[in-house]
Amino acid sequence: MASNAPAVDHFRGEDFSTLLDETLGRDTGFDGSVVTGRVLRLTDEFAIVDVGLKSEGRVALKEFGVPGAPHEVQPGDVIELYVERYEDRDGSIVLSREKARREEAWTSLEKAFEANQRVNGTIYGRVKGGFTVDLGGAMAFLPGSQVDIRPVRDAGPLMGTPQPFQILKMDRARGNIVVSRRAVLEETRAEQRSELIQGLKEGMILDGVVKNITDYGAFVDLGGVDGLLHVTDIAWKRINHPSEALQIGQQVRVQVIRFNSETQRISLGMKQLEADPWEGVAIKYPPGARYSGRVTNITDYGAFVELEPGVEGLVHVSEMSWTKKNVHPGKIVATSQEVDVMVLDVDSSKRRISLGLKQVQRNPWEVFAEEHRIGSTVEGEVRNVTEFGLFIGLSADIDGMVHMSDLSWDEPGETAMARFEKGQVVQAKVLDVDVEKERISLGIKQLAEDPAADTLTRVNKGQIVTCTVTAVQSNGIEVKVDEVLTGFIRRAELARDKGEQRPERFAVGERVDAKVVSVDRASRKVQLTIKGREMDDDKQAISDYGSADSGASLGDILGAAIRRRNQTEV
Repeated sequence: MASNAPAVDHFRGEDFSTLLDETLGRDTGFDGSVVTGRVLRLTDEFAIVDVGLKSEGRVALKEFGVPGAPHEVQPGDVIELYVERYEDRDGSIVLSREKARREEAWTSLEKAFEANQRVNGTIYGRVKGGFTVDLGGAMAFLPGSQVDIRPVRDAGPLMGTPQPFQILKMDRARGNIVVSRRAVLEETRAEQRSELIQGLKEGMILDGVVKNITDYGAFVDLGGVDGLLHVTDIAWKRINHPSEALQIGQQVRVQVIRFNSETQRISLGMKQLEADPWEGVAIKYPPGARYSGRVTNITDYGAFVELEPGVEGLVHVSEMSWTKKNVHPGKIVATSQEVDVMVLDVDSSKRRISLGLKQVQRNPWEVFAEEHRIGSTVEGEVRNVTEFGLFIGLSADIDGMVHMSDLSWDEPGETAMARFEKGQVVQAKVLDVDVEKERISLGIKQLAEDPAADTLTRVNKGQIVTCTVTAVQSNGIEVKVDEVLTGFIRRAELARDKGEQRPERFAVGERVDAKVVSVDRASRKVQLTIKGREMDDDKQAISDYGSADSGASLGDILGAAIRRRNQTEV
């Protein structure tokens, strides 16, 4: 008995070892497989799990739950686990919940990829060029260009939210998965677009998101289809650029103004959802009424003034100032400036209001006419010297003009102007004020009495006067009557005989008798004739001393007349 025992024990030991190796094996075959186990207990770092093998396994607690969230596992939970190593140096089975989920996920994802189906996932991290997505245990890469249809400035709201993705590429051997959120959105957008286009009608009110902003308007995403919101349809008030009222990503409510089913172009409006401020404008803003407004825009031809939100009027450049002519409106008013204006005209059908800026101030020419009567004396600075006269500054805004003919009673205009220069302070008399034409006529020579006034009262048409030659010209001679009144005798009027009608036979300073043909008291000039005086003398001599018909010769008659005149002068 004793001799047989060791043999039996030796056999049994070898048999048990062989049996165990055959059953489990040194390479058990469990490594890399997925098994089902029950959670027995939890430690600070691990979950102890019974997987039905010779020893218990452990799984790190951090592998339970979504990345960044606390673990979700309790004793008694039945879970699937991945066997990393059948036995470590401590004799424990090393398990992984994360790898089990990954294996399970990969199998499911491959089926979805082959069927071109969407998968659900959660964006949980940011990496270079994009984001990481948890697809139920399998990690995928989401490129930045595949996040949305349009660039996303802030991806914060997308993080941690379960949402669908489309698998673009996957390689299980390398563990690479590339997904797209944009492909899902575009597919959904196409479905929504088709549905929206079919039911779209003018007048419909829709909600949308501002997709893009341009100089002329904004494109609004209506959910699969874009519509144009023109800058003039954003609000009733003037908007110079859409960015003043809108920003990208803003939720807006719009109305379909026009829809072309062939081109699928949609025109939208926001202001159409509000009351039209132009209703009743003609009653509210009658011509002649004064209002305060704000300058909203300045152009080359005037300035727009907002009377109330959505109601603007134009102040034409000609209605901006009584005195500032041919200047840019920007030199008179500034954008956002508060101004007082007068309503000049209202055209409700064309949505136009004509305003006046100068009308709220008194016309400076009317003020001048009230304060300075004709004949009053004013003083001012010579602001400009022109070819035809002087401009005298009468106030900060208005000038008066002295024509060259009103500078001197005696001197020619060109000669008199040489005595004046810019900046010189002079006095003048008010001759005329034309408020409509905005003209003030002044005179400097009128400050003194007209030296020819007395002569003008005495000289009449047909009168014989003695005058002095002051200038000899090719077409006649210039003379002075009483040394103060200028007269002129034309060449044809210098003598009765044509042979004597030569201006050069007269000398400056010579005194001659002439007959007055006409008197222009306004210009202080007379027209004279020597020929007419001689013919009058002939007629008188014939009347006094006989006629040729009575037998007397013309020489006898004129000789007698001359002798009588000489005797009378003696």
